Amino acid sequence: MDESYLVRFVFLLCLVSSSVLCLDDSDQNATASSAVYIVTLKDRPSVHLSGRETTSSSKHSLTASSSSQVYRTLNRSASIIRVHDSLLRKVLRKENYLKLYSYHYLINGFSAVLTQKQADRLAAREEVDNLVLDFSVEKATTHTPQFLGLPRGAWLRDGGYEYAGEGVVIGFIDTGIDPTHPSFSDKIPGHTYSIPPRFTGVCEVTIGFPPGSCNRKLIGARHFAESALSRGVLNSTQDDASPFDGEGHGTHTASVAAGNHGIPVVVAGHHLGNASGMAPRAHIAVYKALYKRFGGFAADIIAAIDQAAQDGVDIINLSITPNRRPPGIATFFNPIDMALFSAVKAGIFVVQAAGNTGPAPKSMSSFSPWIFTVGATSHDRVYTNSIILGNNVTVPGVGLASGTKTMHKLILATHALRNGTTVMDAIYVGECQDASSFDQKLVQGKILVCSYTVRFILGVSTIKQALITAKNLTAAGLVFYIDPSATGFQMTSTPMDIPGILISSSQDSQALLRYYNSSLLRENGSGKIVGSASAARIVGGMKPTYGIAAPKVMYFSARGPDPEDDSFVDADIMKPNIVAPGNAIWGAWSPLGIGTTDFEGERFAMESGTSMSAPHVAGIAALIKQKFPHFTPAAIASALSTTASLSDRKGQHIMAQRTVLNPDISQSPATPFDMGSGFVNATAALDPGLIFDIGYNEYMKFLCGINGSSPVVLNYTGESCSAYNSSLAASDLNLPSVTIAKLVGTRTVLRWVTNIATTATNETYTVGWKAPDSVSVKVSPAKFTIGNGQTRVLSIVLGAMKNVSMASFGRIGMFGDRGHVVNIPVAVIYKIAV
Repeated sequence: MDESYLVRFVFLLCLVSSSVLCLDDSDQNATASSAVYIVTLKDRPSVHLSGRETTSSSKHSLTASSSSQVYRTLNRSASIIRVHDSLLRKVLRKENYLKLYSYHYLINGFSAVLTQKQADRLAAREEVDNLVLDFSVEKATTHTPQFLGLPRGAWLRDGGYEYAGEGVVIGFIDTGIDPTHPSFSDKIPGHTYSIPPRFTGVCEVTIGFPPGSCNRKLIGARHFAESALSRGVLNSTQDDASPFDGEGHGTHTASVAAGNHGIPVVVAGHHLGNASGMAPRAHIAVYKALYKRFGGFAADIIAAIDQAAQDGVDIINLSITPNRRPPGIATFFNPIDMALFSAVKAGIFVVQAAGNTGPAPKSMSSFSPWIFTVGATSHDRVYTNSIILGNNVTVPGVGLASGTKTMHKLILATHALRNGTTVMDAIYVGECQDASSFDQKLVQGKILVCSYTVRFILGVSTIKQALITAKNLTAAGLVFYIDPSATGFQMTSTPMDIPGILISSSQDSQALLRYYNSSLLRENGSGKIVGSASAARIVGGMKPTYGIAAPKVMYFSARGPDPEDDSFVDADIMKPNIVAPGNAIWGAWSPLGIGTTDFEGERFAMESGTSMSAPHVAGIAALIKQKFPHFTPAAIASALSTTASLSDRKGQHIMAQRTVLNPDISQSPATPFDMGSGFVNATAALDPGLIFDIGYNEYMKFLCGINGSSPVVLNYTGESCSAYNSSLAASDLNLPSVTIAKLVGTRTVLRWVTNIATTATNETYTVGWKAPDSVSVKVSPAKFTIGNGQTRVLSIVLGAMKNVSMASFGRIGMFGDRGHVVNIPVAVIYKIAV
């Protein structure tokens, strides 16, 4: 048996059985200080030799790869794996180590459990160009298709929802999927699914993911956990060591992007409408690399990305972000981003969540220009609720719950304690988490009033447990008032299976308590408060209302400018690229998922975060890929960016929330560092008129232009920067935006636009612009005519008019005489006049 496989087998047995590393008797120097390292070699990976490459002039289509090309790639991959094993045997002869993965398709390297001394010896080898410690990563809809205009816009152009996204494969690097969910069934009315012949992925069969879990909709599923296993943090029973989603997050994101159309949303027994993904006919391939108890690790994420690219996905959705900014000469040079760089070279469009670390500047967790980064906004659907007090005052609130048909007396939780229990005995009794603390006779048939404290925000207390308490005490309903400790935090529309409401305003909470306290009832003799003569009726909040000002950038959505390195130097790259709905999004859920206690046991859940925004864009990108199968990833990014909306549904400038507490009070107009190019416009993105395209060579010139980058570029790509005759500054990349972190005097940047309009006739564009404050702008030509397939160069001259260190923003617009409008944002941070 091959020695490397023998070592691997012994370690796995020990890791699973006792969560420690086994030592061979001949080597007592290995210790528990071993860690997971990601090692990359100087030689090129398979994708750089396989022919599946996309440049700005190539034609990557939705057709099957040739058998000879597949054979060459497999042969090359097998050769690379043998090199990895040989290197480890040679350097670590007769020592204990554990190789976790060989990365051979997108990057040439491997991950392994090594001691520090072993890692140092490997790093000193001539074949090895980089060695880094593994790092952890974290997780970053019934109405949004209508809000985005899909039924009467983008879907209609593709022949209706029955065809939207057909033939496109979206790969999800996430927490897995619940294959039993109707959102992923292939048994739906209409024409049958046909699996794209170019897709070569498999459906893993394990305990919890039995045969038949995949179908013609869900066409691939695998799980990756070698790094987690090596650390002893993965429990195969608790963490579902299979593609099954025991958390809920992956099921949710997959359904938002590509879930079936018209699936009934039933939560807590209430029917809340029908759900659909953005591209309901797209195929789904799942690569589980995150787990419910501990998240995930880069080594497993890279293995998942590598496999997705080999399998032939068209789009990768990453609703995950690193938990720290990558160290090194630039944020772009981290193993995940560089693996995604090779994926883009192979023609795969990559969408990543911006992160939930907003609203602070430079809080971005997605860095590279080849990755399409998506921030989060609200949408115009809200579920409102209210309670009518006995004094005829109506108090508003939230909560997905039915109402009470009649008035019922109110009882404050702290006034319903059983004999022998005091508030001091159970300091958190007001949160209604334990029915045994209360006297059922005092609560029965009344509306129980509980306090919503910061412990609910922290997840220590839950609304679900309060509902159990209320039902055990046979309460007629449940009301939460906001405690001062939670003032300012937003309360969500939590589902309740009894009449209930959450009062989110401190002023409204005080109005409820004042009314309750105005008619207290006391026990004869002792004077003990046993209730109140106050009464109320819960109206209920099952029906949504529409039309509020939306979208607006949510407070949690990570913001630019894009940090170029760990010292917070700004990059000349616009981040985020775009924003999309990410607040209160309905999506499929695993009934066994523990991602949120409020939806345990449910088949749908309402979630918020940039994790929800990214799959909206991934699904819309599938519609673009379906219509333009030859589009490069940069062309898809351009179509999404240049057509984005700058105004909300009421025609006003999109706003951005600026604080975590009371975010609606602190909002102000969104800048490109809040929303990138703007809010995604699915219909317009299918007819962008002009595109800004970028090929692999341009990205390479950009990377080679970073000071001191040559060895790192060689490490990740196997290519020498000396092969490129010139370099490109980030501001000179042909992005559909212009960002300059430091403008000294005057600078000229060029942009190339290509006409991809479906009409064969010429279109004449007039160029207009709004200059950033303290900056002069001139674009030439100011007017141009361009035919289908033709390219024109735009010269943009920017000049600093005064010394200013505060960022300012402008915009360049191109207005075609056939209706196309192309917008690109302009951002300049430091201005130094010369």
